[in-house]
Amino acid sequence: MNLRQSFKMSMQSLMSNKGRAFLTMLGIIIGVAAVMIMVSVVQGQNKAMKEYYEAQGTNKITISASTYNGMDLTEDIYKFCLSLSDYVSGVTPNGMAYVNSVKYMSANTQNNQNMGSPNIYLGSDQFSICNNYKLAQGRDLSYLDIKRYNKVIVLGSKLKEYLFQAQNPIGKYVSLDSQYFKVVGVYAPIGGDSNSEMATSYDYLNYVGVIPYSTSRFLSRGYSSFSDFTVKAKNSESVTMAITQINGFLSGKINQNNGYFYVNSPDTWQQESNKQNTMMSLVLGGIAGISLLVGGIGIMNIMLVTVTERTREIGIRKAIGGSRRSIITQFLIEACVLCGVGGFLGVVIGFLGTVIAGKLLMKMFLLPSLPMTLGAVAFSVLMGVGFGMYPAVKASGLQPVEALRAD
Repeated sequence: MNLRQSFKMSMQSLMSNKGRAFLTMLGIIIGVAAVMIMVSVVQGQNKAMKEYYEAQGTNKITISASTYNGMDLTEDIYKFCLSLSDYVSGVTPNGMAYVNSVKYMSANTQNNQNMGSPNIYLGSDQFSICNNYKLAQGRDLSYLDIKRYNKVIVLGSKLKEYLFQAQNPIGKYVSLDSQYFKVVGVYAPIGGDSNSEMATSYDYLNYVGVIPYSTSRFLSRGYSSFSDFTVKAKNSESVTMAITQINGFLSGKINQNNGYFYVNSPDTWQQESNKQNTMMSLVLGGIAGISLLVGGIGIMNIMLVTVTERTREIGIRKAIGGSRRSIITQFLIEACVLCGVGGFLGVVIGFLGTVIAGKLLMKMFLLPSLPMTLGAVAFSVLMGVGFGMYPAVKASGLQPVEALRAD
């Protein structure tokens, strides 16, 4: 008997017991679909986290430093970080101007029910470098703006769009509560085109304005001093060296009994997050793999039942000269077809489930990777070989005389 005949007989056997075949395949279908959905969701989460960190900017260092006597460390930290020109590209204080509204003529952010109040940051002339912003119009904040307390502002793309729509905002004045700031620049959208689906999740990064940190004195709830800073390292290799240098500087500047300081890189948290997500992927994949194992045991069980039902047929084949090899091949093909069809249906359900899970859980379009899809189908077929081997060997080992006596 050739392989074509064996495959044809396997399909006939499955079609003659459709209900039993489907129930047998159910464990494989659920297992393959569960593995694909779970692993794809974790991979999607990894992708989303990576995009988030990239939008925030890589190679960043955060500094938190303060003294209990209220000494202002802003200038000292600013100058020292800039002196590390071999390792550092920029430094900026991290501060927020707590304003109730930003207005331009009739446009008022208090009326923006979708976005609420924008984030108005107090930054240095290197704010855009440290936070991954690029200019689309006008100019950025300058060192003289900081020194001269110039009341100027650079708008994020979403805030510019809300206040000015299609107008050119450069040179116009917006009101931050009762204080007027001149618009000198507009940042390009973070996350791509501001109208794209991807950019929607980054609206909070684009619905912003940046003013010189020295102008906080003009605001009713401005900062008298800053304790949080962001430093941009030149590359990933420079991060560790810059952290070491800054730690050494602050340890000589701040007495531990009279203050505190903390220096770290968000890249460390990203690496830890990736490790946790990888571990979660392995755990979830293992749990789903148990379902595949249960499905494989079901395949073995039904193949043993099939051997019992077809004992007489096996006896006739052996009596007329059928070899053990042909019988093993016949039953292995049946088991592989059973698992292969179940794996294919599991892939289809896995694709649909991944798309639905991505939209519902993560608000993004997810698809399983091609290697994982091919691997799922190949693994299901291998399960057919593994779990079908014992019933096939048992069938081939039957004695013709005993098999022919079976009812």
